[in-house]
Amino acid sequence: MRERSPRRVVLLGAMALVSVLAAGAAGLGSYRSSLAALDARIEDRLSITGHVLASELERLRHLPRVLGEDPRLLAALDRPDDAAAVAGANAYLRRMRELTGADEVYLIDAQGVTLAAANWDEPGSFIGMNYSFRPYFRQAMAEGTAHYYAIGVTTGRPGAFLSARLGSADAPRGVAVVKMELGRMEGAWARAGELTAVADADGVVFLSSVPGWRFRPLAPLDAAGLERLGREQRYAGLNLAQAVPLPISDRVMSRPEQGQVRLGLGAVAGTDWRLMVALPLADARVQAMLVAAVTGAAGFLLFSFALALMQRRQILRLRLVEADRLEARVAARTRELAQEVEERRRAEAELLRTQESLIHAAKLAVLGRMSAAIVHEVGQSLSALDNNLAAAELHGARGAADRLAPALDRARSMVRRMQGVVSRLRGFGSRQVPVALGPVALDRVVLTAAELVEPRARELGARLDLPQGALPAVQGDAPRLEQVLTNLMLNALEAAARSDRPRRVSVQAIGGAGDVEIRITDSGPGIAPDMLAEVMEPFVTTRTGEGLGLGLYIVQSLLEQMQGTLRFDTGPHGTAAILRLPAAAARAGEAA
Repeated sequence: MRERSPRRVVLLGAMALVSVLAAGAAGLGSYRSSLAALDARIEDRLSITGHVLASELERLRHLPRVLGEDPRLLAALDRPDDAAAVAGANAYLRRMRELTGADEVYLIDAQGVTLAAANWDEPGSFIGMNYSFRPYFRQAMAEGTAHYYAIGVTTGRPGAFLSARLGSADAPRGVAVVKMELGRMEGAWARAGELTAVADADGVVFLSSVPGWRFRPLAPLDAAGLERLGREQRYAGLNLAQAVPLPISDRVMSRPEQGQVRLGLGAVAGTDWRLMVALPLADARVQAMLVAAVTGAAGFLLFSFALALMQRRQILRLRLVEADRLEARVAARTRELAQEVEERRRAEAELLRTQESLIHAAKLAVLGRMSAAIVHEVGQSLSALDNNLAAAELHGARGAADRLAPALDRARSMVRRMQGVVSRLRGFGSRQVPVALGPVALDRVVLTAAELVEPRARELGARLDLPQGALPAVQGDAPRLEQVLTNLMLNALEAAARSDRPRRVSVQAIGGAGDVEIRITDSGPGIAPDMLAEVMEPFVTTRTGEGLGLGLYIVQSLLEQMQGTLRFDTGPHGTAAILRLPAAAARAGEAA
């Protein structure tokens, strides 16, 4: 046995070395494969992003040439001293800016002086500015068309300039220019988490989702290039001579605190721009390390298996010695496990009984909440139904047939509403019932709720002011939102009736960034500060001796189902109930 020990040590060492080498080879292969997959993803993004950027430019690429065919611009070039001709050109350019979505549209005469512009009467107007030094003017005069990206010397805002010559090459009359500010694309890239940039023909990044990349060269600029860029004032106000080039080496760039990224360069169709897309290298390296670790672990397992085989004889001998002792331990442990299984069975049975009791108690609580809610909602609806039937009776007695039918229709709608309320409140207590949210026309819901509460408003002598004009659409559920607005309008009318001031309730809706705010304001005495914190709790009411105190609690529950919120702004001159709901278009991306 002593003679075999050196051989065993050598064999085990060799197996360990093979495991290490296999782990390294597997990790390297995985890293190369991950790089290839990463490059494929980069190429896909280059293709998609380049197509989107080229399409955005192509949308207005032919607009300067189309502008050049309009007789109003030609008349302004022919008669630059004619105020009427120049005014006609200004009006036409402004109209084209509004119709096409271009940021600026203007007309330059053959000497490079701006003759007419869409912003002729706005701050920073281009009128009278000499742009003869700009390449987009010189190239268009010489070749017919041009495109150019630069910082505007007048506005200080960067953008792409598309230009076309008016007249023939032998007798050029001027240049029509369209400016597009591409900052919206930067915002879209940044929101999507893209590492994207666009550089000009000199390699200077002018558009990027990463602010630290913007206006930095991909490589050091020579003196001639810096002199030319300064003469063209492409990046006016920036000192490119002091700009530090991006740290790019062999398609890899290091970013402080974010790690290294893999780069890909591509072209933007129809331009001399270069598109750059980057993806983090961390995932590829982590995957390579995992593969190496798994391979090393497999080698270690193989090593352990070989060691186990060599020790098998000793283990077999030990098993024979310990057989009786092991059987005794197994028997003892088996008895212990049987006892533990029996105890667990009893515990599970007890837990099941406890769970059934909790479910039963929860069901009773939900039934109680639904019963109270039905009484509250149906009570309000019956009151409104009685008002409408009384109005119908009065119209019938007066022979006002034209007003009788609408009153009866409103009464029937109240019956249908009570049926809908009872149906919806059947499962009101369960918060696990999903709500099918979708776009809701706020105009129709506000009008319906106003029609439901109008009889009560007349009875209280209160004025109900509704918003004028089209309202934004929200994301929600129309019946639930109608119920919410009806409750809040009724509460506002009751509050206004308790004030000595003119009884007035106004409804406003304001669209915001991603949500819509609905404000219902009354002229009542306001909510006491000590009740404001608990006014939306069940069975809490500000009307002494009236109501069940469930209205606002139901409203809050319905808004939670529609991902909305409710708060109150109150004071001695009235209370504003402020609702916020997601806008119907909140999930759509901004237009590029």
